Amino acid sequence: MKILVVGGGGREHAIARALARNNDTEIFAVMAKRNFGIASLAKGVLLRGETDIPAIKAYARKTGVEYAFIGPEAPLEAGIVDELSSDGIACVGPTRAAAKLETDKAFCRDLMEEQRIDGCPKYRVFHNPADAVAFIKDYGGDLAIKPIGLTGGKGVRIMGEQVDMAGAITYVKSQKSGVVLEERLIGEEFTLQAFVDGAHLVPMPLVQDHKRAFEGDIGPNTGGMGSYSMPDHRLPFVSDSDYRKALEIMLSIVGAMERTGHPYKGILYGQFMNTADGPKVIEFNARFGDPEAMNVLPLLSSDLSDIVRAITGGSLDTSKVSFDQKATVCKYIVPSGYPDSPTPGETITIDSSAGALMYYANVEENKGKLSTLTSRTLAFVGIGPTLEEAERVAEQSASAVSGPVRYRRDIGTRTLLEQRIAHMKELR
Repeated sequence: MKILVVGGGGREHAIARALARNNDTEIFAVMAKRNFGIASLAKGVLLRGETDIPAIKAYARKTGVEYAFIGPEAPLEAGIVDELSSDGIACVGPTRAAAKLETDKAFCRDLMEEQRIDGCPKYRVFHNPADAVAFIKDYGGDLAIKPIGLTGGKGVRIMGEQVDMAGAITYVKSQKSGVVLEERLIGEEFTLQAFVDGAHLVPMPLVQDHKRAFEGDIGPNTGGMGSYSMPDHRLPFVSDSDYRKALEIMLSIVGAMERTGHPYKGILYGQFMNTADGPKVIEFNARFGDPEAMNVLPLLSSDLSDIVRAITGGSLDTSKVSFDQKATVCKYIVPSGYPDSPTPGETITIDSSAGALMYYANVEENKGKLSTLTSRTLAFVGIGPTLEEAERVAEQSASAVSGPVRYRRDIGTRTLLEQRIAHMKELR
């Protein structure tokens, strides 16, 4: 197999590393900035913006790739799958129309309502900021404010948690493309990712991400400070019935996309809030999560190259996809000041003997030295038979990085997990 990996972050490093386990798979890569982890695995690299579709198509023709694995959401919105498919390149990633599940939040909510898919919170779509402001003033409670388009995982504002009414109104006025206003969901978040071939869906282990910048789940939202998964591939605050309901919602979305003439192929990411009434959909993403990809892909004991063939060929089979029964903990190293005012260009050093898997993200190498850029720098993933062991490995590696960087020490700890469990019990 010759496959093109599009994207240059930690998520794409995880994809490339999983593909590279098959010695017969040749990897080529396109990325805006050089990711040294991906480059070390690739036969060829094109440094180009990930939405520069003509350049990517030309590179795909030049290299003769048969498949493409699309990592980030921006090229999906730009129609990269439509364009590569027209050249006969089979893609792991949805078409522009199918990717609207992520790229257009109003489309997603309207689809769920029209198709009567469970788990949709109460919502209203506003294209006129003045109308949204009037709704907020009349609502009398807290809302989740979501820009309709892509925001890199940082666009949602929660009233009563991140902004008050005045802050919400100011934020809505700044969103010229419109907003979705939703009831504020109370509960515990979890992520269910799945391989999808247009009709069939194969789920991956559940993961819980941590968006907030600082320990204790405080501070602004980020692209994700880290995440964890459990050895049984579930989470202790998600019951069997909760899981079945979330999986049924995912299956219903795939069926709805097929019925509307835009079958969904690729990775479907369901972000759920487990509430007192069961799972509600926060959002769907049209690709692997970052960092969640780094939790599930190291556990994948099946050949990802075979899964790529099955996704693109419409032959996914649950019995042919398996994951190791182990826990994972991912901790992201970020520049000082991240996310509001990150400090780039600072030298960092790492201890490569510390034991965790390391994934390059937004980091620069010059004359053998690593330096920060403006986004998340490196991710360390600990794997073990228990959550405690996985967290110990991740913490050992993360704490061994020196320089003006930081990370969340509490991710994957038993203390934080027990808080999640207690919160869910309290709600129910």
